[in-house]
Amino acid sequence: MSVSFLADLPLFAGLSPEDLDQLYAMAETVEIKAGEVLIEEGSPGDTLYIVLSGNFEVSKRSGDRDVAIAASGPGEIIGEMSLLEQSARTASVRALEDSRLFKISRAAFEQLLLRSPQAALAVLHTVMGRLRNTELMLRQSEKMAALGTLSAGLAHELNNPAAAVRRSAGQLREVIAHWQKTTARVSAAELAPAQIARINDLREGLPMRTGPAQLTTLARNDLETAVQEYLEDGGAEESWELAPALVGLGFDVAELGHITEGLNAEQKAALLEWVGAGSMVYTLLDEVKQGAGRISEIVKAVKQYSYLDQAPVQLVDVHEGLDNTLIIMKHKLKQGVTVHKDYDVTLPRIEAYASELNQVWTNLIDNAVDAMGGQGELTIRTRLMDDRVQVQITDSGPGIPTDVQSRIFDAFFTTKEPGVGTGLGLHISYNIITQKHAGDIRVESKPGETTFIVTLPRTLPMRKA
Repeated sequence: MSVSFLADLPLFAGLSPEDLDQLYAMAETVEIKAGEVLIEEGSPGDTLYIVLSGNFEVSKRSGDRDVAIAASGPGEIIGEMSLLEQSARTASVRALEDSRLFKISRAAFEQLLLRSPQAALAVLHTVMGRLRNTELMLRQSEKMAALGTLSAGLAHELNNPAAAVRRSAGQLREVIAHWQKTTARVSAAELAPAQIARINDLREGLPMRTGPAQLTTLARNDLETAVQEYLEDGGAEESWELAPALVGLGFDVAELGHITEGLNAEQKAALLEWVGAGSMVYTLLDEVKQGAGRISEIVKAVKQYSYLDQAPVQLVDVHEGLDNTLIIMKHKLKQGVTVHKDYDVTLPRIEAYASELNQVWTNLIDNAVDAMGGQGELTIRTRLMDDRVQVQITDSGPGIPTDVQSRIFDAFFTTKEPGVGTGLGLHISYNIITQKHAGDIRVESKPGETTFIVTLPRTLPMRKA
C-alpha cells in the first residue's frame, strides 16, 4: 500500500502530505486468513484498521447466538468506536476471505484527530452511521430474542396446567365408571328408608363440600392414614386411593362412622366405596377447573400485557401491568426469587403507551433476576407523588459498580459478560420513559441492593395529531 491510497480515503482527505507520510510511517500492514477473527468482542480497543483488500463480517453476541450487524470491505474503517471511547470492543470482526489491513495505533490516531478537523468529522460521520445501523439490527434481534424467551416461558407455564387437565380428564372416565358400579351396589343393598334418605342428602351435598381448614403436611398425612385404615377395616377396596380424596372433601373417621351407622359389613363396604368414588370424581373435576382457570389466567395476562387490538395510548392500571409482567415471567421467578409487593392502593390510572410500559417492567425485572443469578429477593413498590406515580424495583443482587452507574442507560453498555447482553434493554427503557412518557428513570445501587426508580406523569404531554 502507498501513501496515495490513504490520501484517497475520506478519513484522511484533509491531511497534508507531511501528515500522511508521518501516519504511514507510524502504521503497519497486517494480513489475516479467511475465517480468522480480527477483533474479539470484549477485548481491549487499542487499535483501528483500514481494510486494504478482502471482506469482513462484523457481529455482536446476542444471547446464545451471533448477530451479523455489518460488512466491511476495502477502504472501510474497523474498530474506531472502541478506540475513541477507550473501551472494550463492542463487536467481533471475522475475515470472510484472505485479507490485508492497515493497522493504526492509538497514538497515531490521536495525532491524526489533532492535526485534521476534516478527519475528525469523517470519523464522527462513520461512527454515527455505524451506531444507527448497529442499534437497528440489535433492536430487531433483541425483540425476536425477547419474543422467543417469553414464548418458551409461556409454553412451559401453559404446559403444566394443560397436562393436569389432560391427566384429570383421563382419570375421570375410569372413576365415573367405578362410581356407577358402586351406585348399583348401594342400590341393591336393601337399605332402610332412613339410610336411603341419608345417602340422598350425601349425594346432594358432595358437590358443595370443601376441604378441611388449613392443615400441616403432617396433620394431613395422619388424617389420611386414619381414614385409610377405617376404609380397610370396613372392607373397601383401593382404600389408599380413596382416602386422600375423602380427606380433600373434609371427611374424617367420625363422619364416615356416622354415615355407615347401622349397616352390615356388605352394605358398609359398598357405601364407603361409593362415597370414596364420588369424592374422587369431584376432586378430579376441581383439578380440571383449577387447571383451566390457570390457563385462562395466563391467556388473559398475555392479552393485557400486549394490549392486543387496542389503541397505543391507554388509561393504565400500573399494578395490573406489573402483575401481568410477573405472570408472564413466572418461569424465571420460580427458580428461586421471592417477590414482595408494596403497592400504594391509592394509585390512580395513568395515561401511557401501555404495551411499551410493560416492556420497561419486563426489562427491569429480567435484569434484576439476572443480577441475582435467579436467587434472591425482588421488591416492587409503588407510590403516588402529587401528579406523578413512582415505581421502584429492587433486587438483592451484588449491585452496580459506582464508576459505571452513570453509563447504565447508554446504548450498547452492559455490565454482563460479552454475549450475555446487548446493552440495549435499559437504553430502550430509558427512551420509553423519558421520551414517550416525559418521565424519569434512575438507579440507586449498593452491594446487596439495587433499585431502579421510574417516575411517570399521570397524563401524557400534548401529542401531535
